[in-house]
Amino acid sequence: MNSNLAKQCAAEFVGTFALIFVGVGAIANNSSPAVGMGLLGVALAQGLAIAVMVSATGAISGGQLNPAVTFGLLIGGQMNVKKTIAYWIAQLAGATAAALLCCSLLGKAAVSGGTPDISVNAGVPVVSVVQAITIEAVLTFFLVFVVYGSAVDVRAPKVGGLAIGLTVALDILFGGPLTGAAMNPARTFGPALVSSHWSNHMVYWIGPLIGGALAGVIYGRFLIKESKTA
Repeated sequence: MNSNLAKQCAAEFVGTFALIFVGVGAIANNSSPAVGMGLLGVALAQGLAIAVMVSATGAISGGQLNPAVTFGLLIGGQMNVKKTIAYWIAQLAGATAAALLCCSLLGKAAVSGGTPDISVNAGVPVVSVVQAITIEAVLTFFLVFVVYGSAVDVRAPKVGGLAIGLTVALDILFGGPLTGAAMNPARTFGPALVSSHWSNHMVYWIGPLIGGALAGVIYGRFLIKESKTA
């Protein structure tokens, strides 16, 4: 690995670490209406985490912080395979390290509770696996589409990670009560690995990767003005 790619992977590790650390903690702290803001608090915390960390790491690695975003950029011709794999390793490692620290600080139950899963009502899932995959795919499509439109396209407005963070927040407001609105395989993988909460785990790989790929095809291959070199 060359020194530039190592720096990029370090940025992806730190940024993804922050997202998972804040995401798990926000869910633990906002689970009770008496002490937190509930869904709004979770959405704001994760949206703000993405906004600031994308802004902080954007000049180094592009601030992807999400295997589905990286995959969407690969499909759209903005990444090569070697760099994609390196980013995935860094993102999953950052997510796992954050989950381990959350486990030591908050306990394994908090990490398990912060692992995205299909919601249940009276013991019955509120959506089917196919519906959950579809929801995650659509929400991730929105996210990667906004990444292209606000950060990748040469015509993109210079708004840093704000638009991307707001997209994460609005996606969680819709999908949080249904699937947890992960939109990010690393967001699920790290906490699942640490807490052994693997329920419906493949939903959070299949859905986001499909959504990211579709955004890569539509924006990266069709709508974008000028492609950048990977």
